[in-house]
Amino acid sequence: MTRARQALAKKTKLAKSEKFSLLEPVLSHHSKPLSIAKRLAIGKSLRHEVSFLDQGTYVPPKNRIDPIEILKVQASQRINSLMPIRHARMLQSPFAFYRGGAAIMAQDLANQPTTKITVQLCGDMHVSNFGLFGTAEHRLVFGINDFDETLPGSWEWDMKRLVSSAVIACQTLGGDEALCKKLVYRISSEYQKRMAVYAHMPYIKLAQQFIGEKDIRKHFNKAHQKTLNEYLKATKGQSNLQVLQKLTTLVGKNRKIINKPPLIEHFDSDFDGIPVADLVKKALINYSTTLLVDRKVLFSRYTLKDFARKVVGIGSVGTNCMLLYFEGDSANDPLFLQYKEAQESVLTPYLGKSIYENMGHRVVAGQRLLQGAPDIFLSSGEINRHSQDIQGFYLRQLRDMKGGIVIGSGGVGLQDFPDYAKLFGWALALGHARSGDAALISGYCGQSKELDKALFNFAISYAEQNAADYKEFCAAVKSGRIKVAKEKTI
Repeated sequence: MTRARQALAKKTKLAKSEKFSLLEPVLSHHSKPLSIAKRLAIGKSLRHEVSFLDQGTYVPPKNRIDPIEILKVQASQRINSLMPIRHARMLQSPFAFYRGGAAIMAQDLANQPTTKITVQLCGDMHVSNFGLFGTAEHRLVFGINDFDETLPGSWEWDMKRLVSSAVIACQTLGGDEALCKKLVYRISSEYQKRMAVYAHMPYIKLAQQFIGEKDIRKHFNKAHQKTLNEYLKATKGQSNLQVLQKLTTLVGKNRKIINKPPLIEHFDSDFDGIPVADLVKKALINYSTTLLVDRKVLFSRYTLKDFARKVVGIGSVGTNCMLLYFEGDSANDPLFLQYKEAQESVLTPYLGKSIYENMGHRVVAGQRLLQGAPDIFLSSGEINRHSQDIQGFYLRQLRDMKGGIVIGSGGVGLQDFPDYAKLFGWALALGHARSGDAALISGYCGQSKELDKALFNFAISYAEQNAADYKEFCAAVKSGRIKVAKEKTI
């Protein structure tokens, strides 16, 4: 066993008895709840234990595990044939490497001081993990949109990963230090501003808060409204019918998903000796039992027509991800669901096991806590492939008024990046306030520039760490230690 495997195994073993739950303070009614003023004061007093200067200082772990070994440990738990695709995507830039390196940064965040104010962490918070999505009422809202690594933990973990990603993305696009600073300050100051409001907001009203289309427009410079309009229009146009035309074709009288190997392809007939079709049917039956009754009735009206493996993102590559195609009364009533295998969070070795045994349930619970308006078909399930091989998963619609944030390459550029930065800070504050104690966080953060400055210092330092790790990764690829796919297949 490599040192990386031993170290991660040891940390996981130490954490096995620890299960953090956001429900614990809620379920305890033995004492009178503290007032907002008292919680604000407690939060402020935490600055004596963890100063803003502490927050701004990045200290690498003394026995920092080789990042290449961490990636290899992850690869050993995934579909081996797809890992060269993941590594090729990470090779594209320091920011792409950062996106795929949540497990690498987890050990670094665990080494930094924190206030221990618990929220539901996204776990892989970066500037490409936001986007637009439709509520159950088909209202367009902005928020966090990836929750594969979600787990309860101290709010700083998300914030530090987010601001570091802003700096790394800005540097990758050719931005200077002044713009990097502007981005971090906008994220941090908006987070503080919104948290101060949420600290005094009634809980029911807080649960009803969303960042709507009008809110988004207010945050954009007039010169960038045209770009925003295109983004909003493209997102509103995302529908099951659009996916039908793009990803399927007629084969005889039936529509089938188009093979585009290795990114989209149908499975072999058997998987470890079990027909894949049987596994999918069992998974869907299990999934349907977790749906609310109105969703269950709606789902029962659709019939599975086809399914195929679909490689998505960067961090998720190598896990079992599928595109499922259903039809209602006809081909004009399609439904596309995305199946995603859920593994343990990369934060588990440092923050402890989830209270949920099913990792799909962990992801869904985290998404509901942070997002507040998830997909109507979002739910989890589990499937037994062997007597001791249980795979947790979750399903959601593939594209139904969903539009992710793309940094560069025709998406967010250096000019409109600052406009988005404020939305990033706002969305993170809303997610943390929904799941944690806004008054404690607001009391600690205040609304001064000192925390902005500290987070910028951390982000700059961590960008240097990421650059060094990326350089090591490039060398590992060159030496053959890490295998990558050819460019046209990624």
